[in-house]
Amino acid sequence: MQKRDAQFYIIGAGFAGQMIANDIARKKVFGRVAAFLDDDKSLIGTTIDGVPVLGPIEAAAKVVRCGRNDEAIIALPSAPTERIHEIFNVLKSVRFAHIRILPSVSQIVDGEAHLVQTREIDPLDILGRTPVIIPLHESLQYLRGKRVLITGAGGSIGSELARQLLSGGAERLYLFGHGENSIVNIYRELNLLQSEGVGEKATIVPIIGDMKDREYIRYIIKQTHADVIFHCAAYKHVPMMEENPVAVIENNVLGTKNLLDASLESSVQRFVLISTDKAVEPCSVYGVSKMLCEKLVLESSKKAEKDQSFMFVRFGNVLGSRGSILPLFMNQIKAGGPLTVTDPRMERFFMTIPEACSLVLKTGGVGTNGKSYLLDMGEPVKIIDLAEQIIRFSGLEVNKDIEIKIIGLREGERLNEPLWLEEEEPRKTEHEKLLELKNLEMNSSELESLLEELYPVCRFDETKPEMYRNRQKLTEILKKYIPSYAKALSAEKTVCSKAL
Repeated sequence: MQKRDAQFYIIGAGFAGQMIANDIARKKVFGRVAAFLDDDKSLIGTTIDGVPVLGPIEAAAKVVRCGRNDEAIIALPSAPTERIHEIFNVLKSVRFAHIRILPSVSQIVDGEAHLVQTREIDPLDILGRTPVIIPLHESLQYLRGKRVLITGAGGSIGSELARQLLSGGAERLYLFGHGENSIVNIYRELNLLQSEGVGEKATIVPIIGDMKDREYIRYIIKQTHADVIFHCAAYKHVPMMEENPVAVIENNVLGTKNLLDASLESSVQRFVLISTDKAVEPCSVYGVSKMLCEKLVLESSKKAEKDQSFMFVRFGNVLGSRGSILPLFMNQIKAGGPLTVTDPRMERFFMTIPEACSLVLKTGGVGTNGKSYLLDMGEPVKIIDLAEQIIRFSGLEVNKDIEIKIIGLREGERLNEPLWLEEEEPRKTEHEKLLELKNLEMNSSELESLLEELYPVCRFDETKPEMYRNRQKLTEILKKYIPSYAKALSAEKTVCSKAL
């Protein structure tokens, strides 16, 4: 909590900045707003509710005498990433101890912005491209009065979906997850946001459970009367899943099958699977599991009733998600380095979490049954370039203060992650950043046979005890049905034999 003598300098005197200033004025315990800083010549030299507007931003920041407890708040939700970067550098140069930001216009609906929505600025705000702005109030109309269930609601994608869904007018918001700590954290955060006037008054219901439990999932979907499901839950750490292949297939594939079956049975109106570029010609067990989830969604769409829609939306890496490269780099910087990069040639497609979630919510409304969608991720980014940018963001010099160490590819990784297969022929839709893919379905009988072979590996069968948790059997099954996985394993063996 800020001391009473703290002063706030709000960068941006527009509606967002003014809303935050009103919040601070109402909660006097936080301190007072000393000034707005803005580039708008028509505002510079005026006052807004007694608060002076200084500018231009760079010049004004350099003459501000900021104290130890003073804080700058960047309230420019529509500003491009490059401009935020410039402002951050200026504020840092004049030694503001605390620099906060109102992250994204996607969280601001109908001119509403609140102090509780601001957070400490981090590399996410100044790296990569400027996110596309999605008018949430319009795109969430299909959720008004509905009951929405998010699986994996405590994760990075699930929790951001929940934050944005507060503004959707849903009747109930079910937060489903396996880990009680992550679910209680997002549950408390959403309640705090609502108490501060953010969003609408949806009833928020936390649900602890395991999607591998078929009967429990049937019970939950039936009891909640969920209208819409956003399926984010998955085991997703590639190297970790290579060490636990049965677990990832059991959770991701069979767990998704449980959800889809229950959704069909309980007449869920819309089911949106969050997928990944690692599902494209998968070379890891995790990638195989997500590819099979895509196939299961397409298979379920064939069984859907007239008013039901089952679809998936695929995208690449999201900056800042749990287990992603950005938090890892930040922790390595705190430890004094080095930053570990697998290969200087490795590159990935990146998007911020809020942008990805806004597009997912948009897809859920405009998507139709049995369709496959892809988010337009822009151009790929080299991981080593990202590492260098994060070091500089931290005020340090590359390979002087913090070393970058090349450690080589780990099991299940590849230098490039394609977003689509050539045969999927991605084509533009009328919606910005949303592409439609040509469906590449798996033969129904082949998919059913694969599942039948997987069951005794993941679930104990008295007639086949030797199959239970048998990694070798699992590998043989997956190689038989997934050519790219078989090819990847064969390539690894070739490399290993050459090394020997």
